[in-house]
Amino acid sequence: MTTDRLTKISLQENSQPRTVVITSGKGGVGKTTTTANLGMSIARLGYRVALIDADIGLRNLDLLLGLENRVLYTAMEVFNGECRLDQALITDKRWNNLTVLCISKNRQRYNLTRKNMLLLVDSIRARNYDFILIDCPAGIDVGFLNAIAPAEEAIIVTTPEITSIRDADRVAGLLEASGIYQVKLLVNRVRADMIQKNDMMSVRDVQEMLGISLLGAIPEDKSVIVSTNRGEPLVLRKRLTISGVAFENAARRLVGRKDFLTDLETETSNQKGMFNRIQKFLSTQLLPPFEE
Repeated sequence: MTTDRLTKISLQENSQPRTVVITSGKGGVGKTTTTANLGMSIARLGYRVALIDADIGLRNLDLLLGLENRVLYTAMEVFNGECRLDQALITDKRWNNLTVLCISKNRQRYNLTRKNMLLLVDSIRARNYDFILIDCPAGIDVGFLNAIAPAEEAIIVTTPEITSIRDADRVAGLLEASGIYQVKLLVNRVRADMIQKNDMMSVRDVQEMLGISLLGAIPEDKSVIVSTNRGEPLVLRKRLTISGVAFENAARRLVGRKDFLTDLETETSNQKGMFNRIQKFLSTQLLPPFEE
């Protein structure tokens, strides 16, 4: 029996799904891209995944997944009694174990209360999902506080820039104050060439500054723009880029796999060079053993 299968069985024995908020404090660091790619990767591993776009009025998660034309109802229509929750949960057109829920429609602002957010996530939990990933809005105002309210775990996304790191540190403190202690770090837009020239902080530097367990490091990749415009997450591309593989590795670490690099050694010979570069990148970024 495979490690993935054993992990999944273990998770299914737990009555409650894992509810993870993906946040940063600072906007533009890649929270929504991270949510889409991690969610898709986890779904491809066989888990039932629900993604919640908690950015009220400025949703983008449906665009990254190519589902914008399927969003007929949002959570606000559910609260107003205009539709059922299962009508607002949009099933992905490629993987039927992945669903997306938008809180509201673009350019519409509502006062979503903490109580409503808790009720919403409780209703989704009752539908036997394995993972619920919440895409947190930028900032640390009421939208942030409502988005983190139902979560037991958090992923802080940051870039190797001092302003982003400072905001991530502030968010880490707010998460702890809210009783969320299972926090992991994902460093996005890493450039190995700049690190070698001492023009960018290394992933280890960022981790040591924040003191948070590292989930993964995602290299800078122009393919992110292409995948966003196509509404197709990086992890779905037939020819995976280095960032796509890095997102898949992060997803495997999140579900509990420890041997996330072994598959890279078994690729076909015509892909060997690329995957050797991926393995070299990940090793040079000093990913430590996964820490709970």
